[in-house]
Amino acid sequence: MATTTEEATKPTAPTKGGVKVTEKALAKVRSAIVKEGISPEQGGLRLGVQGGGCSGLSYNIRFDTQPRERDRIFQFGDVRVFVDPKSFIYLNGMVLDYQETLMQQGFVFVNPNASKSCGCGTSFSG
Repeated sequence: MATTTEEATKPTAPTKGGVKVTEKALAKVRSAIVKEGISPEQGGLRLGVQGGGCSGLSYNIRFDTQPRERDRIFQFGDVRVFVDPKSFIYLNGMVLDYQETLMQQGFVFVNPNASKSCGCGTSFSG
């Protein structure tokens, strides 16, 4: 079960509030955290939004050794996800998934806040 400082949600629950992560994405995050040498007790996955990209905003995903003071922290078992307050405006209700196809593999952002997105899958407008 996923918990935040404000509410409890299931990773696969319908997108109502907060950030969700599918089980497939969690498995990839767990293995990547080990490869990065980050302590799961302190660090986690950072999701964010930055200006740029084909549609005006682009997703930012990376590992961080610890949360920042104003981050929202979402806990999915042994995986923590950090989101800064400005990015949370655009990511609230988003689901992070992981897909593997013959053509590509990687994280996929399913974001109900995106009014327009481009073919690359990493750029959107809010």
